[in-house]
Amino acid sequence: MAYKQPRPAFYPAHSSYGDSQAYSMDPPGQRFVQSHDPTLAQSLPSRPAPSGSQRFHPRYWSKRTRIIVGAVIGVILLIIIIAAAVAGSKNNSYPDYTPLTYNIVDTYEPATFFQNFQYFTGYDPTGGFVHYDSMQYATNPTYNTTFVSPDSAFVQVDRTGSNEITGRHSARVTSLKQYNDGLFLFDVKHSPYGCATWPAIWLTDPSNWPLHGEIDIVETVNQGSSGVHSTLHTTNDCSMKVKRKQSGSVDGKNCYNGTDANNGCGVVGATDTYGAALNQNGGGVYACELRKEGIRIWFFARASLPGDVSTAINSGEADTTRPDPSKWGEALADFPSTDCDIGSHFKNQSIIINISLCGQWAGRDYNTVDKCPGNCQDYVAQNPAAFDQAYWELGRFKYVDDEETL
Repeated sequence: MAYKQPRPAFYPAHSSYGDSQAYSMDPPGQRFVQSHDPTLAQSLPSRPAPSGSQRFHPRYWSKRTRIIVGAVIGVILLIIIIAAAVAGSKNNSYPDYTPLTYNIVDTYEPATFFQNFQYFTGYDPTGGFVHYDSMQYATNPTYNTTFVSPDSAFVQVDRTGSNEITGRHSARVTSLKQYNDGLFLFDVKHSPYGCATWPAIWLTDPSNWPLHGEIDIVETVNQGSSGVHSTLHTTNDCSMKVKRKQSGSVDGKNCYNGTDANNGCGVVGATDTYGAALNQNGGGVYACELRKEGIRIWFFARASLPGDVSTAINSGEADTTRPDPSKWGEALADFPSTDCDIGSHFKNQSIIINISLCGQWAGRDYNTVDKCPGNCQDYVAQNPAAFDQAYWELGRFKYVDDEETL
């Protein structure tokens, strides 16, 4: 084999290896040319600029761009991890309901019950088909929508008028006192029910709704056969999508009145917690605890009252009972403060008792859910006898306060 002199990596343009005015290097797969000939330089291909779509492909990014993008992705992932950790922690947390030492402060005796209340007069602000009577009319024998006996106080729907084309007479009373916290006991001997009825025992500040919140302790519509509904209605930033300890069924988790047509965050009790079933069992006692850790609502059937509750509702104003919710077992409804600042959402709560007819809830469910006959307002106007069960019979109410706030 004849020897062949290898070509050097760089060679002069005027050497025996070529006659171009250039220096060249051509390792395998690549050609490098430096030339003083502008024509030759222009004829060599140059690296094209990235097209529009290529600018978004990491292959064409500069080192600086890759560092920036990587940092941004890292920050986003960190935020997601932190948010998930916070959400998981909130979902598993639960307030400390440390037992409080309670003392009975206010007793609402049946014989003097309505002396502690003022009467709301006029049409129903929730659209109910009723006239709420003043004290003068409510205690008039013609309507008799509120009256008392030695052992009971009554709030009822008028059962005399047969052509009530602008609404049937009823009553709505509001306690003179307002409360920011504490424990409430309500002895209910008979709960109102029947087509078109919308009864409630609830807490709110009527002058500052919804700013100061609403606690529906006892509420339902029409026959009430689904059980008692206990619900909160608030301004924004109050949610019950958290751990809860309750026996009732959840009916809404967002308490904000501006969502879901003001459905609120509710809990529904068993069928014997309201209506005909409750009345047949002799009624019962509803208890509501309002404190910074949360709001809890219990129902006790007459035959299974805790000892301290039984003593409290059967004792007069000199009662020294100290009710202790920590011994009552699981609440029917639990609204913990985990994702709702109870102290800022609930203030100046008055006790309200009323029976509305038709309206936003009972009227909506009148035909569809409860299968009541005809038109709700026509039924109310023309059927006085249909409301023979539309009355509250109430025993003592007790307000019990933590001794640290006395």
